Amino acid sequence: MLLEQVEYVRPTSLEEALAVLTEVDGAAPLAGGQSLVNVLKNRVASVDLLVDISRLSELRSITRSPDGGLDVGACVTYDELDRSPEVREVHFTLGDVAAHIEDQQIRNKGTIGGNCCLSDPTNNLPPILAALDAVMSLRSASASRRVPAAEFFKGYFATALEPGELLVSVTVPPMPARSGAGYASLHVAADAKAMARAAAWVQLDAGEQTIAATRVVLARMASVPVRDAGVEARLAGAEAGEAAVRDACAVAAEGLRPIDDVHGSSDYRREMAKVMARRAVMQAIDQARGGGDGAERTRRGGRG
Repeated sequence: MLLEQVEYVRPTSLEEALAVLTEVDGAAPLAGGQSLVNVLKNRVASVDLLVDISRLSELRSITRSPDGGLDVGACVTYDELDRSPEVREVHFTLGDVAAHIEDQQIRNKGTIGGNCCLSDPTNNLPPILAALDAVMSLRSASASRRVPAAEFFKGYFATALEPGELLVSVTVPPMPARSGAGYASLHVAADAKAMARAAAWVQLDAGEQTIAATRVVLARMASVPVRDAGVEARLAGAEAGEAAVRDACAVAAEGLRPIDDVHGSSDYRREMAKVMARRAVMQAIDQARGGGDGAERTRRGGRG
């Protein structure tokens, strides 16, 4: 289908963009447009005014903070995340996830903000951002606030954004010593949406033999990324090895009811969540110990 007629404006500053979004009913921000334009073409939703924020310099930077964390502008593209030396040095897994989103044309245009604000349960970045304990910075014409990534996603295509608010940046905390992150997905085909997905963050003890702290996030099991408290409880204090991790992840997705469809039953998806959780946690342990290069982690983890 062709895009219906819609008004379009390209503000020259963040303040102007926020003013337009506040003042005009039916206005919506346009960043990469990889999802929004398709939604509009298919008449799933309609807007009266597209506010193009893609070229606002305030939303395009990647900054490394003094503590070693990252501030990523909402209009940073997947390709820019992938190629950023700061991201690769501080948060390798985040860059690696971005590097395997769809194809190069989409990576050239799709943005971290658009990926998050659509809140599509099949999207790649929400679970890894939740596992990394990222914080979303939101602004309106009159106020600003910060929302943890784990609380930002509210349901199918629903987020914590209020009318007139814009996601302006994502802050990813520094990785403490002896910590690492992992990410694993199961796909029907290389270019298909994931059936089951897991992201993990792990910190090891001083001897690197025991898991001191962890966050395990499952995706495609519900409408939003879900922290798996059961797996996390079993991993706490456990040996940082394959057997203990496999045992802990045996309870992954308990109590969750993922969808049934032509690609797999709900029961099958829950079983695959256990496998993805184990892979993600083992990747995180490997990274925490400084082992394995990026290509090796990608092959083992099934990125996408």
